[in-house]
Amino acid sequence: MNTPLTAVFAGTFDPVTNGHVDLINRARSLFPRVVVSVVRGGGGTLFSVEERIALLETAVEGQEGVVVEAFEGLVVEQARRHGAAALLRGIRSFQDWDYEMQMAFANRGLAAEVDTVFLPPSPGMTNVSSSLVREVAALGGDVSGWVPPHVAMALASKSQPPA
Repeated sequence: MNTPLTAVFAGTFDPVTNGHVDLINRARSLFPRVVVSVVRGGGGTLFSVEERIALLETAVEGQEGVVVEAFEGLVVEQARRHGAAALLRGIRSFQDWDYEMQMAFANRGLAAEVDTVFLPPSPGMTNVSSSLVREVAALGGDVSGWVPPHVAMALASKSQPPA
């Protein structure tokens, strides 16, 4: 049985950004329960799935109603496992909109009982993406304004600027 009380927010979160945390916080005002679902597969991530989960758990520490876990497979199946009525997605740009609409239509075709809820970023977070954070950190740039402090430290320990 689906309930409008649960939303699933899925992604690689490699790494979790302030934008992700903002979206989770705002989703909690709409949904009493948010399941942050970290994609297990995909490869090519800087952080292991265990590291990404630990970074996310620290970022949302103390937030009631937020669950962080790994998953693999279809996101609609993850939503069904949790009885979620909604998939939560952030949209920063027209490019995001085009891609996310395609995914929403596909997910709706696979699971008509699960809707997609789109949230725009809060001001100041429109240009922040995990890939940008990884690239800037790898080149020795300051990402402290884009990620929680513990994530910046984890990135520094993984990233070595070019000599």
